[in-house]
Amino acid sequence: MIKTKDLVSFFLETREHTESICKPLEIEDYVVQPIIDVSPPKWHLGHTTWFFEEFILKPHKPNYQLFDKDFAFVFNSYYEAIGKRVVRNNRGNLTRPGVAKVYDYRHYVTTELKEFLSSGDISSEIEEVLHIGIHHEKQHQELLLTDIKYILGNNPLLPKYNDLFSENPIQEFEQKWIPISEDVYEIGHNNSEAFCYDNELGRHKVYLHEYEISNKLVTNADYVAFIEAGGYKDHNLWHAEAWDWVNQNDISQPQYWHNIDGAWHQYTMQGLQKLNMDAPVSHISYYEAFAFAQWKECRLPTEFEWEVAQDKFDWGSRWEWTESAYLPYPDYTKAPGAIGEYNGKFMVNQKVLRGGSVATSPKHTRPTYRNFFQTNLRWQFTGLRLAR
Repeated sequence: MIKTKDLVSFFLETREHTESICKPLEIEDYVVQPIIDVSPPKWHLGHTTWFFEEFILKPHKPNYQLFDKDFAFVFNSYYEAIGKRVVRNNRGNLTRPGVAKVYDYRHYVTTELKEFLSSGDISSEIEEVLHIGIHHEKQHQELLLTDIKYILGNNPLLPKYNDLFSENPIQEFEQKWIPISEDVYEIGHNNSEAFCYDNELGRHKVYLHEYEISNKLVTNADYVAFIEAGGYKDHNLWHAEAWDWVNQNDISQPQYWHNIDGAWHQYTMQGLQKLNMDAPVSHISYYEAFAFAQWKECRLPTEFEWEVAQDKFDWGSRWEWTESAYLPYPDYTKAPGAIGEYNGKFMVNQKVLRGGSVATSPKHTRPTYRNFFQTNLRWQFTGLRLAR
């Protein structure tokens, strides 16, 4: 863990980075919620602030005065133990509080927490919650970027976000298969001084058969070949539920792809651009990742196979779908109270993703990190790596 004296700078650095993500936005961009999975940027700014206020300042700072008594209702996300909250799909109706007031709220809580941390009277319990709060905000920094992309990418003008965010790195190496021998391996975080989430704990042994895993992520060129071969029209490649999803939603390509006069284009944070064939494919669902793997007569790796092999390939540009259901590790225990709702309550009907993406914040990835999403979602920078 970081020493208490260094937490202030880590906290302030995190808070500043969140606001820098929002700098390119117009004021109107802060309020839009096109779908239930995408939250307005203004809500992210308030929610990450509420977390520190609710779990540190309110219970631990003497004589702390709430910035606004209604903000717990507005900015609570899913913590049942905390009380009532705005329904998730109504966040876009929050024209009030205004953006300026939300920034006032952020600066008020940041100042109050900086003062509290600087007092030096910080218990190990508060330190632990503070670390969770910082990394919680880093998670929302990634959500901010992907939600902003969805908001702008569904604007008929397809406007650019900025010229700096690079989302399509090139893998300048040949595809090869990495052999991994049959053995018993240890999986999970080692519970040392470094930060991790509770769902990474319960380090345990797993037996793996011999397998091979690709050193390279599937590219846009690979995926175009899948489309041109009729991949979205062949029911044999898809789960039954996935085939229903394809047909009911008229899915025929990854999210943000546009076929213009016979040429593939992709909406990026720099606006609409010609598809970069050498970049890793992104914004695909688990359904699509599985179908592509079937087409290639391969499969997706399990999260355990991914973790064992991760030091043998580059990762970090796409969250990689795995074939593993999001389940607790052995001896997993939820923390008491509302903090226990952070991960444990979601361990059902979701798949694990590994690695990280171009939108993941600095100092927030590690080999044991377990991300998780429903099988149909694709607004994150999600891709795949094949195994066999």
